Amino acid sequence: MTSAAAQGGGDLLIRGATLISDGRRSEQDVLIRGERIEQIGGAPKARAGAAEIEAEGKWLLPGLIDDQVHFREPGHTHKGNIASESAAAVAGGVTSFMDMPNVSPATVTRERLAAKYAAAKGRAWGNYAFYLGATESNLAEIQALEGGEACGVKVFMGTSTGNLLVEDPAALERIFANCPVLIATHCEDSAVIERNLDKAKREHGNDIPPRAHPQIRDAECCHRSSSMAVGLARKHGAKLHVLHLTTERELELFDPVADLGVRDSITAEVCVHHLWFDDRDYERLGNRIKCNPAIKSATDRAALRKALREGRLSVIATDHAPHTLEEKSTPYASAPAGLPLVQHSLLMLLDLARAGHFTVERAVEAACHAPARLYGIAERGFLREGYFADCVLVDPEGGQNVARSSLLYKCGWSPLEGHRFRARVDKTFVNGSLVFSGGRLSGTPTGKALLCNDFNSRN
Repeated sequence: MTSAAAQGGGDLLIRGATLISDGRRSEQDVLIRGERIEQIGGAPKARAGAAEIEAEGKWLLPGLIDDQVHFREPGHTHKGNIASESAAAVAGGVTSFMDMPNVSPATVTRERLAAKYAAAKGRAWGNYAFYLGATESNLAEIQALEGGEACGVKVFMGTSTGNLLVEDPAALERIFANCPVLIATHCEDSAVIERNLDKAKREHGNDIPPRAHPQIRDAECCHRSSSMAVGLARKHGAKLHVLHLTTERELELFDPVADLGVRDSITAEVCVHHLWFDDRDYERLGNRIKCNPAIKSATDRAALRKALREGRLSVIATDHAPHTLEEKSTPYASAPAGLPLVQHSLLMLLDLARAGHFTVERAVEAACHAPARLYGIAERGFLREGYFADCVLVDPEGGQNVARSSLLYKCGWSPLEGHRFRARVDKTFVNGSLVFSGGRLSGTPTGKALLCNDFNSRN
């Protein structure tokens, strides 16, 4: 492949791949010209000097759009940064990401929001957007947001970092009534958590085992907060997206949404680790799978898989949240919550699809199409002529081991170590440029700021 084609400067012809997009599979040639998909099918003719990829037997998918990551910049860059974690993302077929505001200093002003976009320019391997964090006193910053300035406003309705916890009912009312963009919520009730934590301390003393985590952050804790968020959204006509659902009980709050772009839609997300692990895995992995909200029972996991299959859960994400192994190796009470996942989320979904929990087409809908529709991201998330060429070529039988030597996370570990996936990510393209191939990064970062909240150009 010529360097010009590899970096999006010429034509690239992908021959014979099985395209999976828009709920369909079709074996067609794809011509990429510059940053965009020029032609699908119809014997496309590339210009002189074009590169070609023979892809027979492989799948071409839209790149995943991960609407919830914590890349740790600024302030926590010993765990990860925009460059390192976006590199891991494209290695896993994630071509766009939306980063959370609980960094240091927290992203609670438009000035800090602009600084994060500036920090990502030229360093992000994938396309990027950032959330503004809500506090109980920054309503003016929220109201001043313009459509493309942030992908959404993040509201932590439970224990969180610094001043990002919003519990005051009056402050929540003001945010839901006045936010001009999508509201994304972390829903856990602090009072329930404190009550359950006191009970765990009485039972275990200072040696609380990680397996107690789903009892401390239990279904009641989640449902009480999620139901409050849904009630506020309905009252004020807000566009609400409840992040990382973990319980069967919460699913009663959500119905399949026909049009994700409407102003007052109420949607829910599920994360790959809540589809993959259950509470039996704490014995094996301990704090390495400690996350908030907690991984819960096998019954909850089965309900989440079913709800995803049926469309009650609209979006799949990772909540990628790296910490060092040293931090994770401390006792339960001090071990931080979160785990690194973005390098393997696509392969996790393909393994789950192969096991029959949902189809590959449904996974593509929830991990690629739905985030584009929900956040109003123009011309991404699909394999369509004229759209940006954000795509991933997968060998469905290629096999890929999870080993530390292949991890691109700055933290250097994964809860999936030792697992062998049936499929393998062969190549990833961002804005028409080859950025990952044959197990290695390729070229230089080509990520662009995502144009979010563009509902005039509907997908």
